[in-house]
Amino acid sequence: MRTAPSRFTALAFAALFSAASWAQYPLRPIKLIVPIPPGGAPDISARVIGQRLSELLGQPVVVENRPGSNGNIAMDLVAKSPPDGYTLALLADSMITINPHLYKEMQTDPLKDLAPVASVVSNQWVLSVNPSVPVKNFREFVEHARQARPPLAYASGGNGSIHQLAMEMLKQRAGIDLIHVPYKGGAPAATATVAGEVAAMFSGTSSAPQIKAGRLRALAVTGSQRSALFPDLPTISEFYPGYEVTIWLGLFAAAGTPEAVLAKLHAEVNKVLAEAETRSRLNAAGGLETYVTTAAEFAALIRRDYEKYGKLVRDVGVKVD
Repeated sequence: MRTAPSRFTALAFAALFSAASWAQYPLRPIKLIVPIPPGGAPDISARVIGQRLSELLGQPVVVENRPGSNGNIAMDLVAKSPPDGYTLALLADSMITINPHLYKEMQTDPLKDLAPVASVVSNQWVLSVNPSVPVKNFREFVEHARQARPPLAYASGGNGSIHQLAMEMLKQRAGIDLIHVPYKGGAPAATATVAGEVAAMFSGTSSAPQIKAGRLRALAVTGSQRSALFPDLPTISEFYPGYEVTIWLGLFAAAGTPEAVLAKLHAEVNKVLAEAETRSRLNAAGGLETYVTTAAEFAALIRRDYEKYGKLVRDVGVKVD
């Protein structure tokens, strides 16, 4: 007499069937959400990576721009999507590691509701001053800032922006006082610094044309290593060991996405990042550098930056508008 299959047998069969189906992933187009309008580093990176990724995976990767709420809208969309790897988001580090400490009403907890897929690109900030500031290098800037009365003013892309946190970290390490002047974005902040409305700011490597034209004077970079774009500039960590602000973009899926899917995406993204053409296109888009990590390294980076910026937000008492 035949007996009904046990619950264990049924579950085992379902698991095998599910694993086999995920092994064929992807079977349909993948949506890649970008948290800003067209243009800018996340959008350019998504299109460069997405185009090549679609060729490797054999399915279209469709970039969808969903700006707003400093990236929180894009995070919510991917977090609430089915955990099947067909909805991804390319998110900036600040959205994952800073926003949760600033916005009390966030619907998404990025550490719990998102699954890291792969790091994609990284960059570092350049400490720049208006040419009227009487300093020629970083050491002179620190000394001048210590003596300036009233204190020098610096621009940022807004309250709680990574520009502000990077400068507040420098203030702590160097023992200097600076006045924060928030603007609505990095571009207006750069314009104000060029115009002499403020003395200094941290700008991206996209400010290279203004630096080369003499409209800004570059003094140092914030990464752990010197910039290939500005090899003569020292890192701030050469003066204050441990100081590092590296900005990055990473690919994320909804929490609960099968490990087989995450592993496949991670491997394919790293293949794309290893290609010379990819590196060339990203570098031409504003000095972006491909950022290849293992899954464990990326997860550790997220946790480390989350804790670092959380402490800084609390210490400084940063408030968003």
